[in-house]
Amino acid sequence: MKITSEQFGVMPDGARVQLFTLSNDQGMIVRIINYGGIITQLHVPDRNGDMADVVLGHETLEGYLDRSRYFGALIGRYANRIAHGRFDLDGVEYQLAINNGHNHLHGGFRGFDKVVWQTNKTEDGLQLTYFSKDGEENYPGNLEAKVTYSLTETNELRIEYRAATDRATIVNLTNHSYFNLAGSGTILGHELTIDADAFTPVDDRLIPTGEIKAVAGTPMDFTSARPIGSRINDCFDQLQMAGGGYDHNFVLRTASGTLRHIATAREPASGRVLRIATTEPGVQFYSGNFLDGSIVGKYGIAYRKHSGFCLETQHFPDSPNHPNFPTTVLRPGEEYRHTTILKFSAE
Repeated sequence: MKITSEQFGVMPDGARVQLFTLSNDQGMIVRIINYGGIITQLHVPDRNGDMADVVLGHETLEGYLDRSRYFGALIGRYANRIAHGRFDLDGVEYQLAINNGHNHLHGGFRGFDKVVWQTNKTEDGLQLTYFSKDGEENYPGNLEAKVTYSLTETNELRIEYRAATDRATIVNLTNHSYFNLAGSGTILGHELTIDADAFTPVDDRLIPTGEIKAVAGTPMDFTSARPIGSRINDCFDQLQMAGGGYDHNFVLRTASGTLRHIATAREPASGRVLRIATTEPGVQFYSGNFLDGSIVGKYGIAYRKHSGFCLETQHFPDSPNHPNFPTTVLRPGEEYRHTTILKFSAE
């Protein structure tokens, strides 16, 4: 793996944003900026060896500042939604920012996706560090977060998440890349498999009801490969899914804490395949429902509905308000650890 860097832009406060390029001998290229830890480009070959950039994003820093849809970004302190932005911890109620209807989403108005991370090139890869102060976005505790991106010679992008706190808090980190393995068009023809027998149903505000429901007999059943678009319209009819598509957390089969394969996406025309492994208990599958063509991204492409999909490895949404969900509480002396691997190939 080689790592090179260059300037990408300048923040309104004068902070310089760097672009880091990770490459391997197979020709795979990953580009990351330290603003939000954003994956801006990810080039992988198809079955004929032709390269394409398979993530959505912007060509300039201004695009990420002005037209953010969390493209490629690191998400924290808490990925996904928290109902009414409220949770209780050790008998204290905390009120977080309300930035998504009635809810708190992806860390608030200035989550980890909207800060400049410190960077360090190490033997393991590109390490990004961010110190989130006690009270930032009303979260308790000083939190030090570290994320390392590394690229292998077998076309694996490995993402290692670590965090520690000096006071009890909640933590749920992920990466919010939108993938399109064809490089353009919609993702409705991509064939998807998710290793999950259950999901967490949501209400009309996209907040989990607390139920763990079997995927069998629902449009959520991806236990065997099927096109994303094959039953996408049923999401609204059967599940009252806002936005006309998927935006649900899947409960992964095997126990969290162990690194295991959990999902596969395949684009038939190009033969590109993405296989995902993680240590997390859940994955949020989002089918780009709220993209509406108003954002023009890289290469002059307007991002329309279903232009990309996300598979965000995570703990469950709104976990602090559901005791039956895996806990997201982190206490002093403990370490938050999370590994996700994105492996690309062609068939």
